[in-house]
Amino acid sequence: MDSANPTPQDLQRKLYFLMEQLQHMVGELPTKYQMRLPYELLSGLANSLLNDTIFEIVKGLMEIQHVTEKHLFQQRLQLQNQQKIEVQEGLALATTDEERATIKTTLQKKHKEELKQTDMKLVLQLDQKVADQQGILEKAGVPGFYVTNNPLEIQVQMRLCDFIIRLSKMEVPK
Repeated sequence: MDSANPTPQDLQRKLYFLMEQLQHMVGELPTKYQMRLPYELLSGLANSLLNDTIFEIVKGLMEIQHVTEKHLFQQRLQLQNQQKIEVQEGLALATTDEERATIKTTLQKKHKEELKQTDMKLVLQLDQKVADQQGILEKAGVPGFYVTNNPLEIQVQMRLCDFIIRLSKMEVPK
């Protein structure tokens, strides 16, 4: 089969395969997700996957997500290391146990607040990344994707991404 110019029969076979796999994957999910993935949505998704472009987009988004998460985690670790150094330097300046206790308590309180602020910024950055990804997939015409911050809808979209990744690793029977 020429993969650049598949015949209508090849496309039909691929569509049936994709639908069968998607229905099987949905069947493995908890009921609260199954109810949000009707046949029409799966059929639209299978049709959008006939062109391998969607697989490439999702893989690319996944790679960007991993790099972003790693970078944000490194930022958090860097702050924690800076805080440890600050404690060591502060304790080195103290001359009495009372001063050490005061410095330790003050810095712990300050560091806890700094870490909380940093975590909030990191979560906002991740939320923005999710919205960007939703927008890209919506523009690409992938059914089930639109920008939302509804946690259940995001979970459903995550399941759809998982399906797409899993399908991209499967060999379509000829």
